[in-house]
Amino acid sequence: MGRSSELRVTAFAPTDRADWDAFVADHPDATFCHASGWYDAVGEGLRHRPHFLMARRRGEVEAVLPLAEVKSRLFGHTLVSTPGCVYGGVLASNAEARQAVIEHACKLAQELGVGALELRNQDPVETGWPTKDQLYVTFRKAITDDDEANLKAIPRKQRAMVRKGIKAGLVTEQTRDLDRFYAIYAESVRNLGTPVFPRRYFEVLHRVFGDVCELSIVTHAGTDIAGVMSFFHRDTVLPYYGGSRPPARSLYGNDFMYWDLMSRAAQRGMREFDYGRSKRGTGSFSFKKNWGFAPQPLHYQYYLVKRHAVPDVNPSNPKYKYFIAAWKRLPLPVANRIGPVLARHLG
Repeated sequence: MGRSSELRVTAFAPTDRADWDAFVADHPDATFCHASGWYDAVGEGLRHRPHFLMARRRGEVEAVLPLAEVKSRLFGHTLVSTPGCVYGGVLASNAEARQAVIEHACKLAQELGVGALELRNQDPVETGWPTKDQLYVTFRKAITDDDEANLKAIPRKQRAMVRKGIKAGLVTEQTRDLDRFYAIYAESVRNLGTPVFPRRYFEVLHRVFGDVCELSIVTHAGTDIAGVMSFFHRDTVLPYYGGSRPPARSLYGNDFMYWDLMSRAAQRGMREFDYGRSKRGTGSFSFKKNWGFAPQPLHYQYYLVKRHAVPDVNPSNPKYKYFIAAWKRLPLPVANRIGPVLARHLG
């Protein structure tokens, strides 16, 4: 029997969780977004159907690919690795296993009748596949256990804002109270004209990744003004979902919040600060760049099934301009009620 015939690609099952996570833990290119916990996050939290794939040979895992099916009348039908994630794509120990999983994913995309299969790669890996590498970037930077060195690495103007936040008497506290965080986050994204993710999504993230998930709230004079949900993976801290209320602007609450997180993460041994994904031309892109982080393109690639061009579901698309403007004017209770219905398709 040939070596290739021994390789089998199968769907992930709950009994595979330990083997999946052991493979991810040992792989040098693994990201937080490859953890099996995302099976629960996208399935329970976002109500998308997970299609996680594994390649095994004689019982040993050689490749994994986290996928989920996103089906929306408004935004289309896609198979994505992975909704809600900055990074994605195949994680493999050899080229044969990687190719086998990709071919299985393409066949699955055809069987499901999706518009496209989307792989959220950090680097381009599929020759000839359409790519969206001019829209999204990520921001990552090394940090040390020296607070003063980390502070000096921030450009002077932004460093001054951090110091102003400190002088304003802002305080950060870690909490298990998801309601406090969600209230801040929901108000923040409404003010940006974006629907908020369902609360249950954050509940699942908090539960599944509890050991590496942190909720931080910034207060001023006893009032919550900003908050961030962060994850710790290997030697990297990822401030994944953050938001703030209007008073945070004049108090430099966001600057203080991220500096405080960076400082605490460095002291617990983290050596990389991953600011996550932003779209070019947005406020978050400018904010992160002003911290001295260099944008690194994300090479999202697509296998087109029923579509003739890559999907363009993002707030930068001009056709969503009036929707965003109208959303900003919605009363917060209304936005919080209808937003989750839309937002779960936008991850």
